Amino acid sequence: MDLYEHQARELLDEQGIPTPGAIFAQNSHEVAEAADRIGYPCVIKAQVKIGHRGQAGGVKIAHNRDEAVLKAESILPMTIHGHKVSGVLVAEAKNILHEYYVSISVDRTSRDYDVLATANGGTEVETIAKEHPESVKRLHINALDDFDLEAATQMAESIGFYHADTEQAAQILLKMWRCFKDNDATLVEINPLAKIGDPDDESSKQLSALDAKISLDDNAAFRHDGWKRFEDPIVSDPFEQRAREHGLHYVHLHGEVGVIGNGAGLVMSSLDAVSGAGEEQGTNIKPANFLDIGGGASAAVMAESLEIVLSDPQVESVFINVYGGITSCVEVANGILEASAQLNNAKPIVVRFDGNAAAEGLRILATANNPTIHVSETMEGAAARAAELAAKAAGKEEVR
Repeated sequence: MDLYEHQARELLDEQGIPTPGAIFAQNSHEVAEAADRIGYPCVIKAQVKIGHRGQAGGVKIAHNRDEAVLKAESILPMTIHGHKVSGVLVAEAKNILHEYYVSISVDRTSRDYDVLATANGGTEVETIAKEHPESVKRLHINALDDFDLEAATQMAESIGFYHADTEQAAQILLKMWRCFKDNDATLVEINPLAKIGDPDDESSKQLSALDAKISLDDNAAFRHDGWKRFEDPIVSDPFEQRAREHGLHYVHLHGEVGVIGNGAGLVMSSLDAVSGAGEEQGTNIKPANFLDIGGGASAAVMAESLEIVLSDPQVESVFINVYGGITSCVEVANGILEASAQLNNAKPIVVRFDGNAAAEGLRILATANNPTIHVSETMEGAAARAAELAAKAAGKEEVR
């Protein structure tokens, strides 16, 4: 369950993490009242469960009541990257001296928890890691271990809180950890964690969470009656809702190649491979979704996954990338054939198997002699083939 910013702030506030004063509003009247209570200038922030709001025009500064109402009225009807705005957060505008990025997340690849931080906040951490890898600090925490004040202090010192008090930074990291654990979260991210205040007055300077993103583990909902307050008033994406009903990890994107794999790391790599192939081929073909079938997936799970992906009208081809461990490639192959037959599918499916029963799974696909199913030996080769087939179906194969 992904939370809106105003919901995430509730959980941070419960842990005593400093945040600017803010009020959630859903119409012009509420915005006017909220802005008067918060004071001016204030920030009007679109509430959507996706990033890049500022670039899309979803974050604006207001210097008086009329501006607050006018700018809110321009934001409330918006749909940002396919997400309908559910309301706005009217927040105090702060004087920012420096910005940091801090997050705690579940790392499914290493099967532990990751504390990630950098003194170069305010932008996407992926961009920071690519351009300045030395500035990103990472701490792995075993699932059975704890994150204490000593570890938090060492982490704060390693980040380099140039304008901030290391002890205060360590306390915030520790409170983020408690928020993460107490709420069965899969992600607690603050970006930016900002040093705010008067540059000429040391006593006014403090760290404050100016924006937050929190994701909760749906599987733990039975332990948290309080989560009912986070029910989304906006109708969720129908593909994501259907996948959730079957216990699948699915994220709807805006591209032409459906992507299915087992393991978040493998699926993320598959998305990158598809995007890279689209760029290299000059077609700008992109992934249409993220779908992780998890470990030990049965033929029925594979069939349901493929049916969900193929029901998306933007999908022109499907890339299935499975590394058999607990998951048997034989089960996956049977699921592919089952779904293809039931749906009378005509869209190309590119398959790459490795690991447990890969040879037998590929033999099953070959024996079926289905002209829509294509096999590739490598992830890069399969991604390139899926992108090529999608471009051809979408009429983009001549774009160079």
